Amino acid sequence: MIKVGTSIKKQLAAVLLVCLTTLSYGQGITIYTIGDSTMANKPDTEQNPERGWVQMLPAFFNQDITIVNKAINGRSTRSFIDEGRWKEVYQMLQPGDYVFIQFGHNDQKEKSPDRYTNPHTAYRHNLIQFVTQSRSKGAIPILFTSIVRRNFNTQGTLIDTHGSYPLEVRLVAQQYKVDFIDLQYLTEILEMSYGVEKSKELHLHYTEREIPYFPKGKQDDTHLSVKGATEVCKLVVEQLKASTHPLSNYLIE
Repeated sequence: MIKVGTSIKKQLAAVLLVCLTTLSYGQGITIYTIGDSTMANKPDTEQNPERGWVQMLPAFFNQDITIVNKAINGRSTRSFIDEGRWKEVYQMLQPGDYVFIQFGHNDQKEKSPDRYTNPHTAYRHNLIQFVTQSRSKGAIPILFTSIVRRNFNTQGTLIDTHGSYPLEVRLVAQQYKVDFIDLQYLTEILEMSYGVEKSKELHLHYTEREIPYFPKGKQDDTHLSVKGATEVCKLVVEQLKASTHPLSNYLIE
């Protein structure tokens, strides 16, 4: 309700905000996802066994949620911004939309200057940019730590490969009071629950000529199979439910 005595300018601004918010929710909510290949849509799904976990996400939400997956292979926070990909997402954001943010795998590539970021400086700064600019449009950011790589040592211990990058995600989420899902921790538990050998099912492990898509075979402990992407997606859904997050209202039972 607009109070009597406020300026015409403030009244118009308040009405405009209400109209924009109503329009956004009336048309449903859009979740934009930004990140790397572990999230990204993969081509040729009839033959290709690889999936990004966001690719599986629409099956868990009802028709009031639209998912626009802007994650793309090989991108870091730096290259995603420098290539204009974040600007494209930013310009599309409407009040009430969500932005899922998960980077780190490529930010740590020191031999790739167009992608590498220092975790404590540029990486942190870029995460803060995603958060603050999303909020400036009335959208709601959610931060995710990177999923783990299947990296077991000879003793069967899962060894971290991400260094300080997940820590900075946690710190930004804490400082800026951002919704946060700790996929590093959750996928660590997932990988260990499957064990050294069975966890290969979560990734891309094929012998030579086992499947036509990888005639020379494949030994990939980073990217996800259909099963792996589905399991990671379930972890996200379970976290939304457990925290009674507003998005949980749109999940299919």
